[in-house]
Amino acid sequence: MADAAPTPMMAQYLALREEAGDCLLFYRMGDFFELFFDDAKTAASILDISLTSRGEHNGAPVPMCGVPVHSSEGYLARLIRAGCRVAIAEQVESPAEAKKRGGSKTLVARDIVRFVTAGTLTEETLLEPRRANVLAAVCEVRGSVGIAAVDISTGRLELEECAPDRMGAGLARLGASELVAPEGWDGPLNSIPRPARDFASEGGEARLKAVHGVATLDGFGVFGRAMLAAAGGLVAYLEHVGRGKLPLLLPPEARSSDTTLAMDEATRASLEILQSTQGTRKGSLIDAIDRCVTGAGARQLADDLSAPLTDRLQIAERLELVAWLHDDALLREDVRSALRALPDIGRALGRIVAGRGSPRDLGQLRDGLGGARALHERLVRREAVPVLLTRVLPSLAGHAELVDWLGRALVPAPPTERGQGGFIAEGYDAALDELRRTSGNARRAIAALEAKYRDETGVTALKIKHNNVLGYFVEVPQRHADKLLLPDSGFTHRQTMAGAMRFNALALHEEASRIAEAGGHALAAEESHFEELVATVMEARNAIAMTAAALARIDVAAGQAERAAQGGWSAPEIVDATCLEIEAGRHPVVEAALAAQGERFVANDCRLAAYDRLWLIGGPNMGGKSTFLRQNALIVLLAQAGGFVPAARAKIGLVDRLFSRVGASDNLARGRSTFMVEMVETAAILAQATERSFVILDEVGRGTSTYDGLALAWAVAEAVHETNRCRCLFATHYHELARLAETCDALSLHHVRAREWKGDLVLLHELAEGPADRSYGLAVARLAGVPAKVVSRAKSVLDKLEKGRAQTGGLAAGLGDLPLFAAAEAAREEACDTLRERIKDIDVDALTPREALDLLYDLKREAGTET
Repeated sequence: MADAAPTPMMAQYLALREEAGDCLLFYRMGDFFELFFDDAKTAASILDISLTSRGEHNGAPVPMCGVPVHSSEGYLARLIRAGCRVAIAEQVESPAEAKKRGGSKTLVARDIVRFVTAGTLTEETLLEPRRANVLAAVCEVRGSVGIAAVDISTGRLELEECAPDRMGAGLARLGASELVAPEGWDGPLNSIPRPARDFASEGGEARLKAVHGVATLDGFGVFGRAMLAAAGGLVAYLEHVGRGKLPLLLPPEARSSDTTLAMDEATRASLEILQSTQGTRKGSLIDAIDRCVTGAGARQLADDLSAPLTDRLQIAERLELVAWLHDDALLREDVRSALRALPDIGRALGRIVAGRGSPRDLGQLRDGLGGARALHERLVRREAVPVLLTRVLPSLAGHAELVDWLGRALVPAPPTERGQGGFIAEGYDAALDELRRTSGNARRAIAALEAKYRDETGVTALKIKHNNVLGYFVEVPQRHADKLLLPDSGFTHRQTMAGAMRFNALALHEEASRIAEAGGHALAAEESHFEELVATVMEARNAIAMTAAALARIDVAAGQAERAAQGGWSAPEIVDATCLEIEAGRHPVVEAALAAQGERFVANDCRLAAYDRLWLIGGPNMGGKSTFLRQNALIVLLAQAGGFVPAARAKIGLVDRLFSRVGASDNLARGRSTFMVEMVETAAILAQATERSFVILDEVGRGTSTYDGLALAWAVAEAVHETNRCRCLFATHYHELARLAETCDALSLHHVRAREWKGDLVLLHELAEGPADRSYGLAVARLAGVPAKVVSRAKSVLDKLEKGRAQTGGLAAGLGDLPLFAAAEAAREEACDTLRERIKDIDVDALTPREALDLLYDLKREAGTET
């Protein structure tokens, strides 16, 4: 039997479902968004709502679930967090329009009006106030990778070009919520494939020109072909998800990877800059230092920490502003109080430009721009204003006319919905005021009519009510209905209810018509004013965005100053030399955690220079080696981000690349074991670290056998010392590495102090010079609760091993005569060249079989001297 043809509604749904692709489809039916088939199963599981069915399709029940339209944003947020993308299919005509178009049984037309994805959110309820929501596009053009990134909630658009091996670091800096790439390209994991034609550089350039209404992009900066190609893919995707309507896109900014401190994904994860290893903000660096009072400031701080500067003058400008606010506590509190009262005008602007704005968003622009102007007046009168503040202050002013207009047009607290009106202030439009008076008079007339009907009928329980189906009607209890049913009563029966009856009357109908007409005209007038105000805001969008950015920059500086004042932090000195001098440095996250428990953090010094650039650090587990390594990396990061640092004094030579290989875990998605991950990260450091880099390495070689691990750790330490020649803190448990100090002139030995007292391990968390005397591994095991019998057995084994080491010289026996890394490489190359020359000189045709065999033995013996 042939399958029955789908109903018109199902045919419409299936066509829209095909168009939605891999997105869930929210299909508007009255006051609900309905989902069908597999979409319903997926959504019901994620949202924990009932899964039902509706009719049949191809002989099987159709699974269905739904969410109310009025509360759909909360459900959308949960679906987006679960990794879903959603297509919104709305009714694009009213039932009356559908009836007029094709008759009484015509299906209301529907169309997908928007795709809701993780990177294209603008709604306040779907966004985290203190976190940027970045959409990125990436592609490769002629050996260069282009990256385009935008936060459409604020419109900031950045373009970057880098080498393929630095793509990971660039994407890690962005932390994009959503990433698009050309289909068929072996690019980043978890990227959304888009048509490759969208990533043409010529098309990208044309799209950017069209968006900004310019004939050339030269006024915005210099953009490479890879940048333009990525921008083309980004804008094309935004056109797709917005169904042709673009969100706020500010003029593009070209970002050079050379102007920011390079950090790969492993380093960012190790240092827990924006999120902890648990994937949350709590326990991260930004959680420990963020004292911003606005969401925009917190987002700017996150951007600063993600991309610290490498330009000494730019760093100095930020530090100057922080110091200015740090030294004047009263001014700092005034500025923070003023900022605290301001709404997030950047995101309000983003919603308005995207066509999702409300009267409340206009009110936020009015209040925010007015507050910015007041802050400008307060700061511009100050003496000795820092350079950076002088540059951003003009952006706080210049909106007087717009603020005045919005102030006159809007009520003090505009609503979030404009469909019911009531957001245009009285006195702004005389005609609107008259319509409102007419509507108000009519309502008073309704009240008077109700009193009149009560007197005429003698029914004191008579009421005039209203609903969306019947409009205005008279309602009386059933026991009084007979009086209104009389032929000459003047009332017409409309509806019988349980315990009540409803009627119409000519005078009531006339008053209802007057109310409806006046109300409709009033709503239309308010809508017209709304569109007029939005158009004016659109014309000023770039200037408003600059004001939002200026407020965020001031908030970051004030927040940094507040954090420094709270923690006794100091202003770092940034120099061009390759040094790192930190006195009484602390780890900001660990210090905050200890303070919450009433404990004190033990500060430590670090002094690296060209003649002492590699510190080999030993000591027990839990002694503080990893904390010491990380705290110095974080101090470098905070300083180059333009903030004060948790130290008594800090002198920091500019760092071009920061590497952290501290701790590792497996990466099953890429088929890598823990040790493989460790080696991949180590390989990246050895390949990319320069003399201006800062590297922290912890326990290199711990994931393999003892001999292999020691050999690798030895070779890596030598390579860092001889080849990379960078500043490096190298923590290890291999005491044998201490012998490197005999041959590496810029390597020094240090250890974290510990003592055993009456069988217990006392960790002092202090760094001292010289090698560690032992690892205290058994004491740590006892402290961790390992059974006493196991610890005792381990002690017996250790005694045996140490006796053997004394007799044989231990693991490092014979390493004292081993040439250094560079010398060993040269020796290998020289031996290889000798063999090559001997082979070149052989006249193969002149050799007898016996001579050839003897020659092979000679060559093998010579080659064997290398192994």
